Amino acid sequence: MNIYVSNINFRATEEGLREAFERFGEVSSVKIITDRETGRSRGFGFVEMPNDSEGTAAIEQLNGVDFFDRQLSVKQAEARPEGGGGRSFNKGGGGFNRGGGGGGGYKSGGGRRDGGYEKRW
Repeated sequence: MNIYVSNINFRATEEGLREAFERFGEVSSVKIITDRETGRSRGFGFVEMPNDSEGTAAIEQLNGVDFFDRQLSVKQAEARPEGGGGRSFNKGGGGFNRGGGGGGGYKSGGGRRDGGYEKRW
């Protein structure tokens, strides 16, 4: 079971998070996500537990628990959409600076809710 953990204190370590989850069973991996540029924690991460019942118990028991002076938010991770998901820039549909279609992207012209006002900065 892949578990999403958010509101992680920036001082917390992967080892500390692993210890918290190991109270409920085997932990196969722990990853706190960091900023690419600074290396600083982004405040969320993922814990992988091979046994679903142990993972469910960990979610139920650790959600809302104080961990390094912050209340953890713990839930089952949702599967990533095919193709990696995320926002696309300079592509069709909802991308930025892409005209035509009812895409709704910035400067797209179609279906605008701002009454035709084009924000410039």
